[in-house]
Amino acid sequence: MLDGHDPLAIAACADALASGELVAFPTETVYGLGARADDDRAVARIFQAKGRPADHPLIVHLAGVALASRFCDDWPALAQRLTAAFWPGPLTVIVPRAAGVAYASTGGQPTVGLRCPDHPVALALLRAAAARGVPGIAAPSANRFGRLSPTCAAHVVAELGDEPGLRVLDGGDCPVGIESTIIDCSRTHPVLLRPGTLTRRAIEAVLGEPLLARDAAAPHPRSAGLFRWHQTQIGHQLTGRLESGQVADRSDEDDGRDQIDPAYGSQGLHQGGHRPARQHRRDPAFELIA
Repeated sequence: MLDGHDPLAIAACADALASGELVAFPTETVYGLGARADDDRAVARIFQAKGRPADHPLIVHLAGVALASRFCDDWPALAQRLTAAFWPGPLTVIVPRAAGVAYASTGGQPTVGLRCPDHPVALALLRAAAARGVPGIAAPSANRFGRLSPTCAAHVVAELGDEPGLRVLDGGDCPVGIESTIIDCSRTHPVLLRPGTLTRRAIEAVLGEPLLARDAAAPHPRSAGLFRWHQTQIGHQLTGRLESGQVADRSDEDDGRDQIDPAYGSQGLHQGGHRPARQHRRDPAFELIA
């Protein structure tokens, strides 16, 4: 493990990324397993290390919105409003991808997920990498496929410590500990693809329009973390953090609406943060990517 607050460690990891190697690094949500997002061979190493299916897209992490143009030719107005309000922060926007983005980063889709994390170590690494010609870092959670997402460096070492050449930047515990909210901005109206800690009311206030639920019948882009088990994990994490006081109960502020939409097939938060008594309906969209 390397000290994420040591400039020499940041520089060494940025050099490694520029050379096509893997680096695990902290964000405010979870630890990510990163490779340069413009290099298919480097990104392929992520899938190999995790045992992740190759058609599952990754989130590309950026040092700031100015670098989004490297990955998206036509920046949607929806994405502009959301990123102006919530970046850096736990929000991923799905946008049309530009030519030259690593095919492996997008799972072969015409869209790409972009995020600017709100963590000093992540931002230092992203800026150092950008200075070395790395426009963004593709990074899923730093764990074996199907396992719990790591929220400290020790978790990463326990999961991936035997991966040859892997550098792990230790930035302490992740303050949020739950994956980012994902919103599809690639179409006319915004669609919530994955819930997170951002509230529906806050998102809609920025957008100036309702945030649509994922429609199982519509061909929405495949996105990171949309497995039924993953959504259930997020639902349980949010519920546990709310009950322990780590996350504020915002049910009154959200007009009583669920923070996790029933369309996800997860055990969502209802008013007061209680789990529902029944299971939500089965969503065929999950079966397409499982």
